[in-house]
Amino acid sequence: MPEVIFSVDQTLSMRDQKIPGHNRWHPDIPPAATVSPGAEFRLECRDWTDNQIGNNDSANDVRDVDLSHAHMLSGPIAVEGAEPGDLLIVDILDLGPIPQPTSDGSGSGWGYTGVFARDNGGGFLTDHFPDSYKAIWDFHGQMATSRHIPGVRYTGITHPGLMGTAPSAELLARWNAREQALIDTDPYRVPALALPPLPDNTLAGQLAGEDAARIGREGARTVPARENGGNHDIKNFTRGSRVFYPVHVPGGLLSAGDLHFSQGDGEITFCGAIEMGGFLDLHVDLIKGGMEKYGVTTNPIFMPGNVEPRYSEFLSFVGISVDHTTDTNYYLDATIAYQNACLNAIEYLKTFGYSGEQAYLLLGSAPIEGRLSGVVDIPNACSTLYLPTSIFDFDIRPTADGPRKTDRGRCAVTS
Repeated sequence: MPEVIFSVDQTLSMRDQKIPGHNRWHPDIPPAATVSPGAEFRLECRDWTDNQIGNNDSANDVRDVDLSHAHMLSGPIAVEGAEPGDLLIVDILDLGPIPQPTSDGSGSGWGYTGVFARDNGGGFLTDHFPDSYKAIWDFHGQMATSRHIPGVRYTGITHPGLMGTAPSAELLARWNAREQALIDTDPYRVPALALPPLPDNTLAGQLAGEDAARIGREGARTVPARENGGNHDIKNFTRGSRVFYPVHVPGGLLSAGDLHFSQGDGEITFCGAIEMGGFLDLHVDLIKGGMEKYGVTTNPIFMPGNVEPRYSEFLSFVGISVDHTTDTNYYLDATIAYQNACLNAIEYLKTFGYSGEQAYLLLGSAPIEGRLSGVVDIPNACSTLYLPTSIFDFDIRPTADGPRKTDRGRCAVTS
């Protein structure tokens, strides 16, 4: 096992760890550890909400989750010799749930998928599912099952939802300016268009007092993917993956967290993966001057790992860029097209006895494929959702006999 250079006591909040992590992006958060190029090491990780979600049959905790704590990240890790303009090579050697659970938090043999309420985060289909829901998943080696979505069993593609390097002060200022400009176009929108810096519940590693307060005022929230990587939520970013991150500050300052047992393309419910605490084993190296050598001016490059479930048969659902309730056409809008593909899949699964909420939770967490199938055939973009048929313990293919509709229970709801 690689050396643990960021240790987490899963019985304690990230704030109470011997060396705490952080939940904002800022170049002045000091490194928790330093490694040499070529090093292999382990990061232990908290659940992204710092264990605000419990293994129970109520979605009240998802409804009431305080998102100002998110994401609890492990790091930053400085890499000796890394300088702005370099590419930081990061190999994902291994990752998984908590190996030897010491608490009952997520990652201790279970994980969860949530639908955020419209007024507290929202999601990809929040206009159709404005309330909170939850599904608990039990881990069986690489497999996951849920008492809240019976009849389904699938192999997880474990991956970190979030990993990235620290921004420079200049890049951080650009993020804050452009995201505030977006917010200003509709400042009262629910859910919000973006999240500006927020001092409340900021965790800035080992900083305290005015130094930590400044990080809260200036630090970028961790919700979106940005030029440093960040919360990219790429389901194939799993074991065996190699990513090349732009280095913006001396040492690079790599951080990671938000581990997922599984996820569908798009993570459509926002909390749509199977979320968990756990461990992440990494190898790092450098390409000096790599950004200029390879024309990397904005975002990272990555090579997917070769570890993934083998699903060979899919039922695919098509969506186009049309609002079918008003017959309004949207010009090559792939987001609306993918929303329609998801809604078509949900309506189909309801004919087998699932509620719409169960189907939504399933599509967020199962290894579905989301594809951008056509963006040139004016006026309609065409997106498709590929649903593996073998994750169900019954036949979901259309037949002349019709769907096998039965009582499939219900997901966790709010009181």
